Amino acid sequence: MSTELRLLKYLSCVLSPALFGVMSLSVTDAIGAPCTFTTPLTTQTKCVTAILIPGNPLRSFDISFVNRDRDEYYLADRSNAGIDVIDARTLKWKRTIGGFVGVVLNSAGTAVNNNKSGPDGVTSHGRWLYGGDGDSTLKVIDLEAPQFNALKQVIPTGGSTRVDEMALNENGRLLLAANNAEDPPFATLFAANGDDSASHVTKITRVTVDSSIMPTGFGLSLEQPSWDQRTRRFYTSIPIIANNPTGCNYGQLPGLITCHGGLLVTDPNALAEPNAVQGAFDPTTNTGVIPLDACGPNGSTVGPDDNLLLGCTTANNPSDNSTLVINVKTRVQTHIAGIVGSDEVWFNEGDRRYYTASNRQPGGAVLGVINARNNKLIETILQSSGSHSVAADSRRNRIFVPQVAPVAIVGTGGDTTNVGAGICDGNSGCVAVYLHRVDDDDDRDRDH
Repeated sequence: MSTELRLLKYLSCVLSPALFGVMSLSVTDAIGAPCTFTTPLTTQTKCVTAILIPGNPLRSFDISFVNRDRDEYYLADRSNAGIDVIDARTLKWKRTIGGFVGVVLNSAGTAVNNNKSGPDGVTSHGRWLYGGDGDSTLKVIDLEAPQFNALKQVIPTGGSTRVDEMALNENGRLLLAANNAEDPPFATLFAANGDDSASHVTKITRVTVDSSIMPTGFGLSLEQPSWDQRTRRFYTSIPIIANNPTGCNYGQLPGLITCHGGLLVTDPNALAEPNAVQGAFDPTTNTGVIPLDACGPNGSTVGPDDNLLLGCTTANNPSDNSTLVINVKTRVQTHIAGIVGSDEVWFNEGDRRYYTASNRQPGGAVLGVINARNNKLIETILQSSGSHSVAADSRRNRIFVPQVAPVAIVGTGGDTTNVGAGICDGNSGCVAVYLHRVDDDDDRDRDH
């Protein structure tokens, strides 16, 4: 281990996490080490470095995002109560923007309460960074402001649990964020900042789903939204809906869940204010809930040719054991075998591939790599057991996958395998960076 890395580990032990939330350290120039593994990898997608995060070891994190225009990667780092900012060019940690609630434990003090912890969802456009927190607030951050003055707005959504996954439209003017842990769950449509120099984010509409589709009292959820600029719609994953198929168990009966999920299609220009209730899918307006075939999704990402990849998972329905692509115009659904259990998913336009953070894949958590042209699984790469977040830099075809620290270090929620420590070359967790060199593919990049 290098002298610089030893110094970093020393600093992360003796300096308080709060300090790292309000300042940048010059030691970041040294952060980053080659990935190490117990066995060699022969995958197309190669791990090239592991970026260490100052402060507490990574026990809990959530969504991540790449802002291509700023060459920055952001990670919702609950362990250090902030959003980590990493330079996507140099692969160095830049700073952690604090002000979030951090890790909140359950009433027994034995595990992380995801519904109350934060940050959670994160997205960005231009100079503006948006983060959802565990206290049901949206936090608006100016990335060009001094660190002590970066937090510009704190906007309550009216719930008591976290603001989770979110999506912006292409000009950054509309933001849809889901309160997934409320009962009933809801999404909030915001008027966002776009490219403006001052923050003026306001709530427009609260969006819920008709109780005949999402009955209350059973812990049903809204998950990751995506924006498709061709259809001018938000598409939000719904893990479980009633009567899909007819008479299925969504939690009202004993035993396993047998209902599949749905996809909520939202036209932001057709919502009633201040509250909107969406029902079954209406092909005339192209809005409402589309029942999904054998998929209980968490993640969603817009790919090529009007396709949307949904991260189906057996955690929502034990029988849903594949990943789904749905064409948002024809509504044709295509299953991808061999990959399941995903939370965040990401389409990388640089290499025309989908990447899935599949922490519930049978045999262990993996990074899934899918050809977005033919919807075929290319490869899977083992990750730490809590690996459920992924984002890609389309300029350089770099894929960022955070790794939790070992369970022996952080307790419940930590990595129960030795994979993460092998990737990170240490026991503090890290952000692993993978690279897909398109010219090195055996097929000479026919998928590009």
